[in-house]
Formats: sequence, structure tokens, C-alpha cells
Amino acid sequence: MLEHVDLDARLKNAEWKQRRPWYQQRLYDLEKAAFDAGMPTVVVFEGWDAAGKGTSISQLTSRLDPRGYIVYPIRAARTYEKQQPWLWRFWLKLPNYGQMAIFDRSWYGRVLVERMDRLASKEEWRRAYNDIVQFERLISEDGYVVVKFFLHISKKEQKRRYKKIEADPLEAWHVTEEDWRNHRRYKKWLRCYEEMLERTDTSFGPWTIVPATDRCYMLDLIYRTLIRAMSDRLDELGALPPEISPEEADADAPVEAARAAAPAEA
Repeated sequence: MLEHVDLDARLKNAEWKQRRPWYQQRLYDLEKAAFDAGMPTVVVFEGWDAAGKGTSISQLTSRLDPRGYIVYPIRAARTYEKQQPWLWRFWLKLPNYGQMAIFDRSWYGRVLVERMDRLASKEEWRRAYNDIVQFERLISEDGYVVVKFFLHISKKEQKRRYKKIEADPLEAWHVTEEDWRNHRRYKKWLRCYEEMLERTDTSFGPWTIVPATDRCYMLDLIYRTLIRAMSDRLDELGALPPEISPEEADADAPVEAARAAAPAEA
């Protein structure tokens, strides 16, 4: 599966800069429309270390209203969380109706890192596939928009990025021996990722595999996918806001000014 992804996909920086203002404005308008319509959205980021999950989340949220979203960087379960059903801590993080939750890693850790590092038994992580699908089905049927991104890079590209980070004295601490250990197990992780994608790709929670070698291409695809998913659901609800033209979305203008330029009616 992942071997067929075109990791050489590129988008010119000038073209990305031209598109970005419209993407930012459109997502801002959709965030407001989702709040008014009571439509909750869950955005999941999974993928290789150093693939750009943090960069993507930072870009997505840069022009959003902070009252309408929350970002959850997921780490290992705490001691008290281990005393509950394993999905319990994620249920608590679901957004209120009308809001958006963005997960930097997620419940997929049970079938990824917990599986690879043997933190979960074979029975536990195998059962988790069904748990995850049913969890996402349930929230989708309750009106949640579920958007899942898998950021994909090659082993060679991951090594290049690690080396670049280590060369920066202020950033070198980000790369640990554990990161290099996982890098050496790239093929094992690849099989693990492919099984996860195959077993949890559904109509109500589809995966978007994002070639993440080129930053501009990566961000463009993420914006387009999220905007389309939110727009489709808002259209079903009869709450899709009108669009402004790319010319009206001035990169240097405040979000409110660009939004005021939108027509009053669709």
C-alpha cells in the first residue's frame, strides 16, 4: 500500500503561498459555521516521526478562532488512566457539539507504539482494531465529522530530517536514541502502519495518506481534505457558508476583513 505512494509529489512554494490565504479564510468560515450548526469535528494526525504533524497542526490553527478548537498531544496513558477501559481517556477529549478537536497522535497508539513496544498484549491490540472502528462509527453516527491523516515519508527522508535537527543546538534534544531505534525498525513500522490503515479505513472514518516529503504539497492536501469534509457535512445540514474569491482572501489582511468581503447570501 504505502510503497505505491508518490513521495516525490511537489507543489511550488509560490503556488502554495497563493492558495494559502483562501484556505485559511475558508477554514475559518467553516469553523464558525460548524459552531453555529452544532457540528463537531475530530481531526487525527498519525504518521512517521519527523513527518510534519506538528507543523501541519500549527499551520491549520494559525488563523482559526481559538475558542472553536483544542489540540491534544497524546502521550502514554497515566497510571490512573490505565485503571479504566483503554478508550476512556479519548472519550473525555471528544469536542463539544460545534467545536473541533485536533489529535497529535491518538487512540491509534494502541495498535502502533503499544503493539511495537509490547506495551499491550497481542490479544489487546488485535481487539483494539474493532474497538476503534466501533468508536469512530458511533461518534460519526452522532454527527461528528472524522478526518484522519497519515503523514508518510521514506526512511531516507526521515534520516535526513533527524540529522538536520541534531545539527541545530537548540533543536537537537528533540531527537533521542529511541527515535533512532525506531528508525532502524522502519520496515517493521511500515508493516504495522499498513495493517492499521487497511483495517481502520472506513466510509465514516477514511484515511488520507499524505506524501509529506514536500511541505507545501503536504499542507495543501491537508487543507483541501479537511475543507472538503467539513463542507460536505455542512452542506447536508444546510449550513454551508458562502465562499469568497481567492482575490478577496488577502494574505496580509486580517481574517475579519477578508471575511467581511464575502457575499451575504450563497
